[in-house]
Amino acid sequence: MSNGNDTITMDIQAILKTLPHRYPFVLVDRVLQLDVGQYCKAIKNVTINEPFFPGHFPAHPVMPGVLILEALAQAAAMLAFVTKGTEAGRDKVVYLVGIDGARFKRPVVPGDQLVLEVWQERVKAGIHKYRVKASVEGQTAAECEIMCTEREV
Repeated sequence: MSNGNDTITMDIQAILKTLPHRYPFVLVDRVLQLDVGQYCKAIKNVTINEPFFPGHFPAHPVMPGVLILEALAQAAAMLAFVTKGTEAGRDKVVYLVGIDGARFKRPVVPGDQLVLEVWQERVKAGIHKYRVKASVEGQTAAECEIMCTEREV
């Protein structure tokens, strides 16, 4: 994890130290930019080897929309954990508690690089609200507002 000028980048090792997710459910491969308390830009490299493609759909593989939203939620969790200076572990997780206005604009297919962007809107009473967007080559694939909360387990 590097931190120059308050902008953080993270490789997969740093991501695995921060998020509780593990294969096959880690959907963030790299954090390109994380501005504490404000913004996160991350990527998910979509390959034909993803475990969902054999069933969705065999003749025309498409990344399920719910997994695009999950990738965005994981990027938001990265922003939440780093902003609070904590890491997920056996005792802490970030739960997705709401999705508003979800729209899907283009399919995501093998070979795409999904760019995940998260803008922190507010944190109030333990609820974090984010505006999020997933895009491929500058084209919006999905966007919505999500709400998360950190809980001890």
